[in-house]
Amino acid sequence: MNPKRIRVLRNGPERNGPVVYWMSRDQRVKDNWAIIYGLEKATLKKTPFGVVFCLVDDFLGATRRQYEFMLKGLQQVSEELTEFKIPFFLLKGNPSYTLPDFIKINQASLLITDFDPLRIKRQWKDQVMEISPVEVHEVDAHNIVPVWVTSSKQEYGAYTIRPKISRLLPEFLDEFPPIKMKASHQSWQGNLVHWDELLLQCPGDASVPPVIHFSSGSKNAVKHLQQFLEEKLEFYNSQRNDPNADAQSNLSPFLHFGQISAQRIALEVQKASVSRDKKAAFLEEVIIRRELSDNYCWYNINYDKFIGFPSWAQITLNQHRKDQREYQYSLEKFEKAQTHDQLWNAAQKEMVFTGKMHGYLRMYWAKKILEWSETPEVALENAIYLNDRYELDGRDPNGYTGIAWSIGGVHDRAWPERPVFGKIRYMSYRGSRSKFNVDQYISQIKDLEGTERKD
Repeated sequence: MNPKRIRVLRNGPERNGPVVYWMSRDQRVKDNWAIIYGLEKATLKKTPFGVVFCLVDDFLGATRRQYEFMLKGLQQVSEELTEFKIPFFLLKGNPSYTLPDFIKINQASLLITDFDPLRIKRQWKDQVMEISPVEVHEVDAHNIVPVWVTSSKQEYGAYTIRPKISRLLPEFLDEFPPIKMKASHQSWQGNLVHWDELLLQCPGDASVPPVIHFSSGSKNAVKHLQQFLEEKLEFYNSQRNDPNADAQSNLSPFLHFGQISAQRIALEVQKASVSRDKKAAFLEEVIIRRELSDNYCWYNINYDKFIGFPSWAQITLNQHRKDQREYQYSLEKFEKAQTHDQLWNAAQKEMVFTGKMHGYLRMYWAKKILEWSETPEVALENAIYLNDRYELDGRDPNGYTGIAWSIGGVHDRAWPERPVFGKIRYMSYRGSRSKFNVDQYISQIKDLEGTERKD
């Protein structure tokens, strides 16, 4: 594998103990560069290799909806690892404490981690390295081109990062090697996980129930990908902004939990028997826009705060702080979809009922929260809270960046000035009606709501 995918975070003493992969962001076995690298190192060292996952009870406000989706996917991970004779360990508690103890008890020689730009994940890594002297390597198995290779700074927008990624794709967009493990090196047994009991005692706020519209795990992710390639890719570019068309891939929950690799998606899209132009629109989203989000969160530690917005956006929003709001809603009103705007209400309900909101409406939804909130800070806080509470793909660089684009002009330019928004791009109900059949969408969500209430 390309050595540029790996960074040495900390050198450690020479040891003969096992190689440990701390799985976090990339919850899959196949198409996982971190597992491939870990097996390579274990084979060279002639030591066992194992996978550890740390289950934290309260991760950035995640609810039962997200925890159950994740745990069902992890159950499949553990079963698949067993097929390859690779032990899986589920540790309960903050990894800052549980992981150093695990490393010490098992006398690990190398810790391999997933790359993740979120602050909390970076803090965990720093805390683990403060306590444990083990050598630590980080693998970016989430992005096709590793974040640190693409750019050494926060990019202004898609137009600046696109040529950098495009130039590097021939080097990094390659096929994954098969998983190989010499059983003679494996003498390690994972801990026994009672998955049924764990799911019954699932962490997270139980008032947000699991969804029935998505089934978790890598196998289901592949099914969604195949359905998209066969039925939707050809129409994606022309229909992706129409919530009634069902033209989107619906892969974002699986991508968020790392149950499918963006690199695998891109490789399969390239093979698809549709025109290059039709592939390009989707590849722009799954490669350029996704990796731009990671770039933003990695190089801007304030990715979820007002001070993280570009200076021009902060200035214009500050200038319009005291503008009269025609409508103003509390978080409770937003959460219960009790605004005057039936399109916004429908989008909120879609997210609450299905765990996913259509991409075009996510932009409209966030911008209206800005328009109807007391301050930009309140709007940002409420949008992140609702997104992370109900979306299966919440607490994700894509979510933080999308909200920052909608409310704070991140990766955008200044537009003609108007009340409340200043020079932030505006979206309107009338504009939405010109793009798709709004009444049809609202009616579909009402039908969905009726079905949910009967259930």
